[in-house]
Amino acid sequence: MTRTPLLQRGLISVSDFRCSAGPDDKPFVERFDCHSISYVRKGSFGCRTRGKSFELVAGSILVGHPGDEYLCSHEHCHGDECLSFFLSEGLVEAIGDRTEVWRVGAAPPLPELMVLGELAQAVAEGRNDVGLDEIGQVFANRFVEVVSRRTQKPVPAAAKDRRRAVETALWIDANSHRQINLEHAAAEAGISPFHFLRLFSSVLGVTPHQYLVRSRLRHAARLLADEDGAITDIAYDVGFGDLSNFVRTFHRAAGVSPRKFREASRGDRKILQERLALH
Repeated sequence: MTRTPLLQRGLISVSDFRCSAGPDDKPFVERFDCHSISYVRKGSFGCRTRGKSFELVAGSILVGHPGDEYLCSHEHCHGDECLSFFLSEGLVEAIGDRTEVWRVGAAPPLPELMVLGELAQAVAEGRNDVGLDEIGQVFANRFVEVVSRRTQKPVPAAAKDRRRAVETALWIDANSHRQINLEHAAAEAGISPFHFLRLFSSVLGVTPHQYLVRSRLRHAARLLADEDGAITDIAYDVGFGDLSNFVRTFHRAAGVSPRKFREASRGDRKILQERLALH
Protein backbone atom coordinates (compact mmCIF):
# COMPACT_ATOMS: atom_id res chain seq x y z
CA MET A 1 0.00 0.00 0.00
CA THR A 2 1.38 3.38 -1.03
CA ARG A 3 0.05 6.47 0.71
CA THR A 4 0.74 9.95 -0.66
CA PRO A 5 -0.39 12.83 1.59
CA LEU A 6 -1.96 15.60 -0.49
CA LEU A 7 -3.23 17.99 2.18
CA GLN A 8 -2.91 18.37 5.94
CA ARG A 9 -5.16 20.93 7.64
CA GLY A 10 -6.76 21.23 11.03
CA LEU A 11 -10.24 20.32 9.82
CA ILE A 12 -9.43 17.95 6.98
CA SER A 13 -6.55 15.99 5.48
CA VAL A 14 -6.41 14.18 2.16
CA SER A 15 -4.31 11.27 0.93
CA ASP A 16 -3.98 9.24 -2.23
CA PHE A 17 -3.84 5.47 -1.67
CA ARG A 18 -2.64 2.89 -4.19
CA CYS A 19 -2.76 -0.77 -3.28
CA SER A 20 -1.20 -3.56 -5.35
CA ALA A 21 -2.44 -6.48 -3.22
CA GLY A 22 -4.03 -9.49 -4.86
CA PRO A 23 -5.74 -12.79 -4.04
CA ASP A 24 -2.52 -14.32 -2.70
CA ASP A 25 -1.90 -11.56 -0.16
CA LYS A 26 -3.17 -12.21 3.36
CA PRO A 27 -5.43 -9.42 4.68
CA PHE A 28 -4.93 -8.03 8.14
CA VAL A 29 -7.10 -6.13 10.59
CA GLU A 30 -6.74 -2.35 10.65
CA ARG A 31 -8.45 0.39 12.65
CA PHE A 32 -9.93 3.73 11.63
CA ASP A 33 -8.31 6.58 13.55
CA CYS A 34 -10.93 9.18 12.63
CA HIS A 35 -13.99 9.76 10.48
CA SER A 36 -13.13 9.25 6.83
CA ILE A 37 -14.62 8.79 3.37
CA SER A 38 -12.57 7.12 0.64
CA TYR A 39 -13.62 7.40 -3.00
CA VAL A 40 -12.69 4.31 -5.01
CA ARG A 41 -11.56 5.60 -8.38
CA LYS A 42 -10.10 2.38 -9.76
CA GLY A 43 -10.03 -1.35 -9.08
CA SER A 44 -11.94 -3.29 -6.47
CA PHE A 45 -11.59 -4.69 -2.96
CA GLY A 46 -13.68 -6.36 -0.30
CA CYS A 47 -14.14 -4.95 3.17
CA ARG A 48 -15.50 -6.45 6.36
CA THR A 49 -16.38 -4.20 9.29
CA ARG A 50 -18.83 -4.38 12.19
CA GLY A 51 -19.97 -7.83 11.04
CA LYS A 52 -20.91 -6.68 7.52
CA SER A 53 -19.17 -7.48 4.24
CA PHE A 54 -18.98 -5.16 1.24
CA GLU A 55 -17.59 -5.37 -2.27
CA LEU A 56 -16.32 -1.99 -3.46
CA VAL A 57 -15.81 -1.15 -7.12
CA ALA A 58 -15.03 2.09 -8.94
CA GLY A 59 -17.39 4.79 -7.65
CA SER A 60 -18.00 3.16 -4.25
CA ILE A 61 -17.23 4.85 -0.93
CA LEU A 62 -15.46 3.29 2.06
CA VAL A 63 -16.68 4.97 5.25
CA GLY A 64 -14.58 5.08 8.40
CA HIS A 65 -15.68 5.64 12.01
CA PRO A 66 -13.01 6.24 14.68
CA GLY A 67 -12.14 3.11 16.63
CA ASP A 68 -13.87 0.66 14.28
CA GLU A 69 -11.82 -2.25 13.01
CA TYR A 70 -11.92 -3.32 9.37
CA LEU A 71 -10.34 -5.91 7.11
CA CYS A 72 -9.80 -5.35 3.40
CA SER A 73 -9.12 -8.13 0.90
CA HIS A 74 -8.49 -8.52 -2.82
CA GLU A 75 -10.00 -11.89 -3.58
CA HIS A 76 -11.31 -10.92 -7.00
CA CYS A 77 -8.69 -8.68 -8.59
CA HIS A 78 -5.31 -7.05 -8.08
CA GLY A 79 -5.16 -3.61 -6.54
CA ASP A 80 -7.22 -0.48 -6.15
CA GLU A 81 -6.81 3.28 -5.97
CA CYS A 82 -8.62 5.59 -3.54
CA LEU A 83 -8.80 9.28 -2.74
CA SER A 84 -9.35 9.51 1.02
CA PHE A 85 -10.61 12.39 3.15
CA PHE A 86 -9.94 12.34 6.90
CA LEU A 87 -12.21 14.63 8.91
CA SER A 88 -11.80 16.23 12.33
CA GLU A 89 -14.44 15.78 15.01
CA GLY A 90 -15.33 19.46 14.69
CA LEU A 91 -15.96 19.20 10.98
CA VAL A 92 -18.03 16.04 11.36
CA GLU A 93 -20.13 17.70 14.04
CA ALA A 94 -20.73 20.68 11.77
CA ILE A 95 -21.68 18.50 8.79
CA GLY A 96 -23.72 15.95 10.72
CA ASP A 97 -22.41 13.34 13.13
CA ARG A 98 -25.26 10.81 13.12
CA THR A 99 -23.72 7.50 14.12
CA GLU A 100 -25.87 5.44 11.76
CA VAL A 101 -24.51 7.44 8.81
CA TRP A 102 -20.85 7.14 9.73
CA ARG A 103 -21.14 3.46 10.56
CA VAL A 104 -22.69 2.28 7.31
CA GLY A 105 -19.31 0.78 6.41
CA ALA A 106 -19.57 1.57 2.71
CA ALA A 107 -21.80 3.20 0.13
CA PRO A 108 -22.42 1.73 -3.34
CA PRO A 109 -21.76 3.73 -6.52
CA LEU A 110 -24.22 6.62 -6.22
CA PRO A 111 -24.41 9.24 -8.98
CA GLU A 112 -24.55 12.19 -6.56
CA LEU A 113 -21.23 11.08 -5.04
CA MET A 114 -19.49 9.73 -8.15
CA VAL A 115 -19.52 13.03 -10.03
CA LEU A 116 -18.15 14.86 -6.98
CA GLY A 117 -15.57 12.13 -6.48
CA GLU A 118 -14.29 12.71 -10.01
CA LEU A 119 -14.23 16.47 -9.46
CA ALA A 120 -12.26 15.91 -6.24
CA GLN A 121 -9.82 13.72 -8.15
CA ALA A 122 -9.31 16.48 -10.72
CA VAL A 123 -8.59 18.91 -7.88
CA ALA A 124 -6.18 16.46 -6.25
CA GLU A 125 -4.22 16.19 -9.49
CA GLY A 126 -3.93 19.99 -9.71
CA ARG A 127 -5.95 20.38 -12.89
CA ASN A 128 -7.84 23.41 -11.53
CA ASP A 129 -7.52 25.92 -8.71
CA VAL A 130 -10.42 24.80 -6.48
CA GLY A 131 -9.08 24.15 -2.98
CA LEU A 132 -8.75 20.49 -2.01
CA ASP A 133 -10.11 21.34 1.44
CA GLU A 134 -13.11 23.03 -0.23
CA ILE A 135 -14.05 20.10 -2.43
CA GLY A 136 -13.39 17.75 0.49
CA GLN A 137 -15.95 19.49 2.67
CA VAL A 138 -18.48 19.65 -0.17
CA PHE A 139 -17.96 15.93 -0.80
CA ALA A 140 -18.36 15.05 2.89
CA ASN A 141 -21.47 17.20 3.20
CA ARG A 142 -23.05 15.58 0.15
CA PHE A 143 -22.16 12.13 1.46
CA VAL A 144 -24.05 12.75 4.71
CA GLU A 145 -27.08 14.14 2.86
CA VAL A 146 -27.27 11.24 0.41
CA VAL A 147 -26.58 8.38 2.83
CA SER A 148 -29.04 9.78 5.37
CA ARG A 149 -31.81 9.11 2.86
CA ARG A 150 -31.01 5.47 2.22
CA THR A 151 -30.36 2.26 4.12
CA GLN A 152 -27.53 -0.03 3.12
CA LYS A 153 -28.43 -3.71 3.57
CA PRO A 154 -25.66 -5.96 2.29
CA VAL A 155 -26.87 -9.46 1.44
CA PRO A 156 -24.66 -12.50 2.17
CA ALA A 157 -23.42 -14.31 -0.94
CA ALA A 158 -21.01 -17.14 -1.65
CA ALA A 159 -17.43 -16.16 -2.51
CA LYS A 160 -17.76 -17.35 -6.11
CA ASP A 161 -20.93 -15.28 -6.56
CA ARG A 162 -19.31 -12.17 -5.11
CA ARG A 163 -16.38 -12.65 -7.48
CA ARG A 164 -18.76 -13.03 -10.43
CA ALA A 165 -20.56 -9.78 -9.54
CA VAL A 166 -17.34 -7.81 -9.03
CA GLU A 167 -15.66 -9.07 -12.19
CA THR A 168 -18.75 -8.23 -14.23
CA ALA A 169 -18.88 -4.74 -12.69
CA LEU A 170 -15.26 -4.20 -13.73
CA TRP A 171 -16.18 -5.34 -17.25
CA ILE A 172 -19.18 -3.00 -17.36
CA ASP A 173 -17.06 -0.05 -16.24
CA ALA A 174 -14.37 -0.79 -18.84
CA ASN A 175 -16.95 -1.11 -21.62
CA SER A 176 -19.52 1.45 -20.50
CA HIS A 177 -18.99 3.51 -23.68
CA ARG A 178 -20.55 0.62 -25.60
CA GLN A 179 -24.17 -0.48 -25.76
CA ILE A 180 -24.63 -3.05 -22.99
CA ASN A 181 -27.91 -4.62 -21.94
CA LEU A 182 -28.82 -7.09 -19.21
CA GLU A 183 -28.36 -10.07 -21.52
CA HIS A 184 -24.84 -8.95 -22.49
CA ALA A 185 -23.79 -8.51 -18.87
CA ALA A 186 -25.37 -11.80 -17.80
CA ALA A 187 -23.56 -13.60 -20.59
CA GLU A 188 -20.28 -12.10 -19.37
CA ALA A 189 -21.09 -13.41 -15.89
CA GLY A 190 -22.08 -16.79 -17.27
CA ILE A 191 -25.52 -17.02 -15.67
CA SER A 192 -29.11 -16.30 -16.66
CA PRO A 193 -30.27 -12.65 -16.76
CA PHE A 194 -32.78 -13.34 -13.97
CA HIS A 195 -30.21 -14.73 -11.56
CA PHE A 196 -27.58 -12.20 -12.61
CA LEU A 197 -29.83 -9.24 -11.84
CA ARG A 198 -30.56 -10.56 -8.34
CA LEU A 199 -26.92 -11.42 -7.67
CA PHE A 200 -25.44 -8.14 -8.91
CA SER A 201 -27.97 -6.03 -7.01
CA SER A 202 -27.53 -7.92 -3.75
CA VAL A 203 -23.72 -7.84 -3.81
CA LEU A 204 -23.10 -4.29 -5.08
CA GLY A 205 -26.25 -2.44 -3.99
CA VAL A 206 -27.16 -1.20 -7.49
CA THR A 207 -28.64 -2.86 -10.57
CA PRO A 208 -26.42 -3.56 -13.61
CA HIS A 209 -28.11 -0.80 -15.61
CA GLN A 210 -27.71 1.69 -12.76
CA TYR A 211 -24.01 0.88 -12.56
CA LEU A 212 -23.67 1.23 -16.34
CA VAL A 213 -25.25 4.70 -16.34
CA ARG A 214 -23.26 5.76 -13.29
CA SER A 215 -20.03 4.58 -14.87
CA ARG A 216 -20.84 6.73 -17.89
CA LEU A 217 -21.53 9.70 -15.60
CA ARG A 218 -18.25 9.13 -13.77
CA HIS A 219 -16.28 9.03 -17.02
CA ALA A 220 -18.14 12.12 -18.27
CA ALA A 221 -17.34 14.03 -15.07
CA ARG A 222 -13.67 13.19 -15.50
CA LEU A 223 -13.66 14.37 -19.11
CA LEU A 224 -15.52 17.57 -18.25
CA ALA A 225 -12.94 18.34 -15.57
CA ASP A 226 -9.92 17.32 -17.67
CA GLU A 227 -10.62 18.36 -21.23
CA ASP A 228 -12.08 21.17 -23.31
CA GLY A 229 -13.96 19.00 -25.79
CA ALA A 230 -17.53 19.75 -26.77
CA ILE A 231 -20.12 18.51 -24.28
CA THR A 232 -21.98 16.80 -27.12
CA ASP A 233 -18.85 14.81 -28.04
CA ILE A 234 -18.29 13.82 -24.41
CA ALA A 235 -21.87 12.60 -24.11
CA TYR A 236 -21.51 10.31 -27.11
CA ASP A 237 -17.97 9.23 -26.24
CA VAL A 238 -18.98 7.88 -22.82
CA GLY A 239 -21.95 5.98 -24.20
CA PHE A 240 -25.00 8.22 -24.08
CA GLY A 241 -26.95 7.97 -27.32
CA ASP A 242 -28.88 11.17 -26.80
CA LEU A 243 -27.55 14.58 -25.72
CA SER A 244 -30.72 15.68 -23.93
CA ASN A 245 -30.78 12.44 -21.93
CA PHE A 246 -27.14 12.99 -20.93
CA VAL A 247 -27.77 16.57 -19.82
CA ARG A 248 -30.88 15.57 -17.88
CA THR A 249 -29.20 12.58 -16.21
CA PHE A 250 -26.05 14.53 -15.36
CA HIS A 251 -28.04 17.42 -13.90
CA ARG A 252 -30.06 15.05 -11.76
CA ALA A 253 -26.86 13.52 -10.38
CA ALA A 254 -24.71 16.62 -9.95
CA GLY A 255 -27.35 19.25 -9.25
CA VAL A 256 -25.91 21.36 -12.07
CA SER A 257 -25.68 21.11 -15.84
CA PRO A 258 -22.55 19.67 -17.50
CA ARG A 259 -21.54 23.20 -18.48
CA LYS A 260 -21.87 24.49 -14.92
CA PHE A 261 -20.00 21.44 -13.63
CA ARG A 262 -17.14 22.24 -16.01
CA GLU A 263 -17.11 25.83 -14.75
CA ALA A 264 -16.92 24.54 -11.17
CA SER A 265 -14.01 22.30 -12.13
CA ARG A 266 -12.25 25.38 -13.50
CA GLY A 267 -12.53 27.15 -10.17
CA ASP A 268 -15.97 28.77 -9.97
CA ARG A 269 -16.36 28.58 -6.19
CA LYS A 270 -19.84 30.07 -6.23
CA ILE A 271 -21.16 27.12 -8.22
CA LEU A 272 -19.20 24.67 -6.08
CA GLN A 273 -20.51 26.00 -2.81
CA GLU A 274 -24.07 27.02 -3.70
CA ARG A 275 -25.08 24.42 -6.28
CA LEU A 276 -23.07 21.25 -5.65
CA ALA A 277 -23.34 21.33 -1.87
CA LEU A 278 -27.15 21.50 -2.07
CA HIS A 279 -27.66 22.73 1.48
